[in-house]
Amino acid sequence: MPSVNSIVSVLVAGGLTLGLVASCNNKSQKEDTTVTPHQLIPEEADSIESYLSEPATGPGGLAAKVKGKLRAPFMLRYQRLDSPYAEFPRTLHVDFFNDSMATESQLDALYGKYLQNQDKVYLRDSVVVKNLIKHDTLHCKYLWWDQHTERFTTDDSVRIYTPDKTLYGTGMEADQNFRWYTIKHLTGVVLTAGNNLPK
Repeated sequence: MPSVNSIVSVLVAGGLTLGLVASCNNKSQKEDTTVTPHQLIPEEADSIESYLSEPATGPGGLAAKVKGKLRAPFMLRYQRLDSPYAEFPRTLHVDFFNDSMATESQLDALYGKYLQNQDKVYLRDSVVVKNLIKHDTLHCKYLWWDQHTERFTTDDSVRIYTPDKTLYGTGMEADQNFRWYTIKHLTGVVLTAGNNLPK
């Protein structure tokens, strides 16, 4: 099962020491005489690149399976004792890999928030998930990704474009590679010729 922790391993595993970050600049807690003792100052990092991995289950347990790759131009880390979290306020992109390490699906959002204690990622603002094999594409306003179930969920409106139709509905559940999905309340289906689909 892929670990959400490994999405932001640069944050939660000792701060940029796992070798999974390319061109990352950590601007941790600059001095500011105007800061009160109770004000939370985030750590900052640029040019994030991190890998999602599945723990090894074979003999010896040395080889982990890489399941995906996250890229983001900027990240903020808040070290709250009760609820630490990381924010990606300037977009994020994730490539999900199949067993052959080829990209099977992609995720894009303008904003993301990783809730460390819940092992969940909240995505919002122009969220798009694409399955590159089936050519199905999800568009929605916000989406949750749960580490333990390896599923996306939303209660908001969704549009799913397939090669031959567009589905409209409210509420959805899907696996993280977007191989399958279930719309909770289907509100419309439009048959298409397949050449007017959004990229």
